[in-house]
Amino acid sequence: MALRKSGVIALFDVDGTLTSPRKVVTLKMLQFMKELGKVVTIGVVGGSDLVKISEQLGQSVITDYDYVFAENGLVAYKVGQLIGTQSLKTFLGETNLKEFINFTLHYIADLDIPIKRGTFIEFRSGMINVSPIGRNCSQEERDEFERYDKVHNIRPKLVSILREKFAHLNLTFSIGGQISFDVFPQGWDKTYCLRYLNDFSEIHFFGDKTYKGGNDYEIFESERTKGHTGKHEDTVAQCTSLFLAN
Repeated sequence: MALRKSGVIALFDVDGTLTSPRKVVTLKMLQFMKELGKVVTIGVVGGSDLVKISEQLGQSVITDYDYVFAENGLVAYKVGQLIGTQSLKTFLGETNLKEFINFTLHYIADLDIPIKRGTFIEFRSGMINVSPIGRNCSQEERDEFERYDKVHNIRPKLVSILREKFAHLNLTFSIGGQISFDVFPQGWDKTYCLRYLNDFSEIHFFGDKTYKGGNDYEIFESERTKGHTGKHEDTVAQCTSLFLAN
C-alpha cells in the first residue's frame, strides 16, 4: 500500500465540489475519497454547520476525514475531536446583531420575488446565513430561484446594501450555493481554517465558487494554498492527476 505524502493535505469545499448543490454525496465519491485518504491527508471545509455537512457527507463525517471544518473552520474537528470554536454573538455583541437582523428582515419583507418560504435568516455559531427566498424551499424552488437570481441579481443587490449600511462592523459577505449568502467578520472566511494546518507545507484546496465574491475565493487565492477550480464531476479527475497518477 502506498505511503501517505508527508506534509501534504487535500482540502475540499463540500457543496458543489464533493456533491451536487445540496445533494447527498454519491457512493462513488465516498469510495474515491477513501482511496485518496490512503495517500494524502484529507479535509473538508464548508460554510454550513456540522448538521448540514453531515446531511450531505454522512453522519460519520468527522471520523471519515482527518479534518472537518464547519462554518469555515469556526467549528473545527481533527480526527473526530473538537479542536476549536468561535462565537459570532460574543464577537459582535447582541446590539449589533439585532440591528443587522432587523434591517435584513425588513428588506426581505418588502422584496418582491416570485415566491417566499420560511427561515430567511439562519443564525450559526460563527456566521449569519441570509436567504431571500427562505431556506425551507424545495429543491425545485431552489433551482428556480437560482435562475431568477442570475437574471435579477437579488442576492448581489442585497449584499451591496448591507455592505454599505453596516460598513462599521467590518463584515464579509460571501455568496454561495443557490439561494443564500453568508455574513461574518472580516477574516472569518474559509481561510480561517488554515490556522489549524500549520503542520502542512503543501495545502491543495478544491472549490467551485472560486471567483471574486464566491465563498471559495479567499482560500483559493490565499498564498498558503494551491487552488483548484471545479465542480463535483471534475474533482475526481483533478485529484487522480495530482495524487494518484503515479
